[in-house]
Amino acid sequence: MRRGSSKKAPSSSSSSNSSPMDLFRSATGKAATKELERIDQLYYTYANESSGMIDPEGIEYLCSDLEVEHTDVRILMLAWKMQAEKQGYFTLEEWRKGLKALRADTIVKLKKALPELENEVRRPSNYVDFYSYAFRYCLTEEKQKSIDIESICELLELVLGSQYHQQVDMFIQYLKTQIDYKVINMDQWMGFYRFCNEISFPDFNNYDEELAWPLILDNFVEWVKSKQS
Repeated sequence: MRRGSSKKAPSSSSSSNSSPMDLFRSATGKAATKELERIDQLYYTYANESSGMIDPEGIEYLCSDLEVEHTDVRILMLAWKMQAEKQGYFTLEEWRKGLKALRADTIVKLKKALPELENEVRRPSNYVDFYSYAFRYCLTEEKQKSIDIESICELLELVLGSQYHQQVDMFIQYLKTQIDYKVINMDQWMGFYRFCNEISFPDFNNYDEELAWPLILDNFVEWVKSKQS
């Protein structure tokens, strides 16, 4: 009996010496581990077995479960949240980063997180970064620095169409009819976002071509004015 008592004593002492903060940290650590396990489990639901990555086919399955089109801007926003580097692919590290930030360890939670993610991206402090990321995400070749006109038109409609419908619609018309530019670079891409934010449209009252605007925007303004006259 004494041996039994002496064996139990250290355990009792150890338990009594554990502070509430120690117990809280232990419980929090276990919960975080379980959450990460569920995030990983969800990842491998969509990952390609041979590559270990979520590829375009896996993203299509993911979109189906989220009940959104693969062309939905929220999928691009999800890629931004993960800081995914390669278009159409998610690595485990990227997936963990995004889903931990969204506190989504099930497909149901991820689906519910999409509206909150969209609100987060739409904040002015985040949107410039998202807009810039959207361009970089579409650079699919090594050392690629520009994007073809057709792809740019689709991307503009996706990321800016709902906010600046008139400007985007007119700029897309211009891009499809002009013959001087085959591709758009980052400077031109970011310049158009600044243009939408700062310039009165469609009268261009505060547009000054003497300022440091990309030449393509000077040409765009001239084109619109010629159509108006």
